[in-house]
Amino acid sequence: MGARSSGRAWLGTLLLSVVLTHTCLNIARPLISYRTIAVGGDAVAVGLITAAYALLPLLIAVPLGRATDRSGRTAWIVGLGAAVLAAGCLFLAGSTGLAAIALASTVVGVGHLLCMVAGQGLIARFSPPENLDRDFGWFTAAASLGQLAGPLVSGAMLAHASGPQLVTATSTALVVACLTGALGVLPILPLLRLRSAAPGGRGSSPAVPTWDLLRRPRMPSALLTSLALLSAVDILTAYLPLIAENRGISPMLVGVLLSLRAGSSLLSRLVLPQLLRRWSRRRLTVASTAVAGLSLALVALPWSGPVALAVVLTAGGFLLGLGQPLTMAEVVTAAPSEARGAALALRIWGNRFGQVAIPAAASGVAGAVGAPGALLFSAAVLLAASFTAR
Repeated sequence: MGARSSGRAWLGTLLLSVVLTHTCLNIARPLISYRTIAVGGDAVAVGLITAAYALLPLLIAVPLGRATDRSGRTAWIVGLGAAVLAAGCLFLAGSTGLAAIALASTVVGVGHLLCMVAGQGLIARFSPPENLDRDFGWFTAAASLGQLAGPLVSGAMLAHASGPQLVTATSTALVVACLTGALGVLPILPLLRLRSAAPGGRGSSPAVPTWDLLRRPRMPSALLTSLALLSAVDILTAYLPLIAENRGISPMLVGVLLSLRAGSSLLSRLVLPQLLRRWSRRRLTVASTAVAGLSLALVALPWSGPVALAVVLTAGGFLLGLGQPLTMAEVVTAAPSEARGAALALRIWGNRFGQVAIPAAASGVAGAVGAPGALLFSAAVLLAASFTAR
């Protein structure tokens, strides 16, 4: 079944799965920090477990992307990713030690990688060039909807749980995350028939070497910007619970704050086509990265109470939301057509490298000066990426 004959129905079905899988992911991600705290972990442990989430995906991202370039059928990989994501959440629900939490976090990361590489590959293959920015914007908007819903669910389920109660409360919430991820498999079933020829014909040309992709114009700056933006969201998700606990802010309010950030990102991705009619992709990328870095620095300041955090995270979330669809479209247009899957996977590889290296470095800063130091470190990375994108 060809993409053209199926109209745009494939995109709506894919987006529904993206909403469910990202709701699952974003129920689980804040809970990983709370569960780490509940079993005796500190800010350093939170940073290292956050890095573990990206460790195995770092090794398999590019080979997976090349596999999607060679195959005419990739929708099944999205469904497999949703199933692995659900299994990782169930594993987390039964984890009672730091090593088990780190391993379960890695499984969650692999599931998310499978969903993202294959989902982005479907858009790169089936969306016409003039719709790439819009369709990637919708793809990331669907992810933002999950990022909005997930923290609200986890925050409500944790409510005012503390101390020993955190273990039981996080286990229950992680089972809910598992069920939500499993539901993400269902919308993919109709897409299993979706097929197209591999770009240029299967086996008609050798794979484009990774180094050649990295040397293409605009590719390095797009990868660095994407890495900085995604790791910033991860560090914010991981360390905001610690900062909030030190300031007497409840887990429920933390869920609301993270959802405000995600809702603002969702809005920015929905209005991206209108923004691109006024400003170029490069200008939007530079501005969003720089101001997002400033917003992270403001969150780290000790005077930031719940109201101030809500204002800063709403503004910062709008700008954090722009970078991902813009860099997806930039990477696709910079790569040759027969290597778009590999280029998108290389982007995700860079993201995962950043998710390993930056949280690990941030955990060292947090261990020395406290959780706000991790956000300041991430803000510095964002500002450096903004300078490079210029």
